[in-house]
Amino acid sequence: MAESRPSLVLKEYRTLSEIRGPLIFLNRAAGIAYQEVVRITDPDGVMRLGRVLEVSGNHGVIQVFIGTAGLDLKRTRVRFMGDVARLDVSPAMLGRVLDGAGQPLDGGPPIVPAASLDINGSPINPAVRAHPSEFIQTGISAIDGLNTLTRGQKLPIFTLSGLPANELAAQIAAQARVSGPSGQAETEPFAVVFAAIGITHREVTFFTEAFQASGTAERTVVFINRADDPSIMRLYTARAALTTAEYLAFVHDQHVLVIMTDMTNYCEALREVAAAREEVPGRRGYPGYLYSDLASLYERAGRIRGRRGSITQLVILTMPDDDITHPIPDLTGYITEGQIVLSRDLHRKGVYPPIDVLPSLSRQMKAGIGEGKTRADHAPVAAELYALYARGRDLRRLIAIIGEAALSDEDRLILDFADRFEREFVGQGQTNRTIDETLDLAWELMAMLPRDLLTRIPERMLQQRVWAEPDDTERAR
Repeated sequence: MAESRPSLVLKEYRTLSEIRGPLIFLNRAAGIAYQEVVRITDPDGVMRLGRVLEVSGNHGVIQVFIGTAGLDLKRTRVRFMGDVARLDVSPAMLGRVLDGAGQPLDGGPPIVPAASLDINGSPINPAVRAHPSEFIQTGISAIDGLNTLTRGQKLPIFTLSGLPANELAAQIAAQARVSGPSGQAETEPFAVVFAAIGITHREVTFFTEAFQASGTAERTVVFINRADDPSIMRLYTARAALTTAEYLAFVHDQHVLVIMTDMTNYCEALREVAAAREEVPGRRGYPGYLYSDLASLYERAGRIRGRRGSITQLVILTMPDDDITHPIPDLTGYITEGQIVLSRDLHRKGVYPPIDVLPSLSRQMKAGIGEGKTRADHAPVAAELYALYARGRDLRRLIAIIGEAALSDEDRLILDFADRFEREFVGQGQTNRTIDETLDLAWELMAMLPRDLLTRIPERMLQQRVWAEPDDTERAR
């Protein structure tokens, strides 16, 4: 947090009227401003920070970052600092593990700030936004091959309780590369800003050990907000991570991948604050401004014309009650550019990562693939894989009605393809695949089918491949 501006006269009040949850209510406070930083001093002289959440005349609502325990109405002092909430940032944050307020958790020295930035960021002018069109290689075939991520894109991962979303997040953070033609790594600066929101101590240990073991800790900034931390800090953690990403991207020209997990915990904290303010609830009790609040985070991703840096977001959220129509995934899907959906059925089969490719989508995929970016065969191969796998899934449902004996030889081949696709293409384990390896594996799987079943790949591309005769193909597995 930045200190107050020395030219301002600081105002201090002892006119608290109510303490409710993470909020304190103040009367007879003149000249306060929305989002202004305050210092609250409890009866024991301990100082904590907060910010103005609402202003109405001479009344104000203040959000206390580390909770209101120990405060009382008569002896608590509130001092207004004349500035917005800020985060001290520096290139030295790379390789560090920080709490939600940007303070070191790894036992290292304090970070000497190079700048102090407003945690709310600055909206990117739409007139200077550059369209996402450059491929990012995550090493995950179901993402790189079928739901390609591009620089400046915001792509959420919808998971279910009990699925290995954290493992997937750590794997992507370790493997993600800024990639050039045919998946060749470029030498441009690249960094990962990882924000863990409302996670357990076991998960904290997992993430810190995972980054150390992968050897990528030096290019990663980790923000940790534990489940037993004040829930109000979850709102701060997400903004602190994005502020750091903006600094690295637009001041130091780095390509930054921001991974935030779990945004459901963020939204629960937002609902808690709204309930304490006695606001009229919207869908499922969430505030009516949930959409605009999430948009204020997601829209901080992007690229700016004339600048080399970029911010790409992978947002992980757990769908409550396995419901994709729940307000959190529903609104997130509207704001972002697609979604990656994890499947409980694939997880039960032992497939990792359990990505269900059929409901998954990347709206920026077409702009990030093709000749000179990935490979010329990328788009038709992806379309063919989708079509064949969707047909295999339909046949599985048909078997439940008519039985497997009624299937034709062609249907059996499609079923075998769908099984191998799940086991070998989606289920890659901890393997880090280049885009060339992903597309070559796709061709290997399609080679088990007769050529006349491949209707979405141009004939000129098929002629470049050696194909087995139909009789041999039926026996090939």
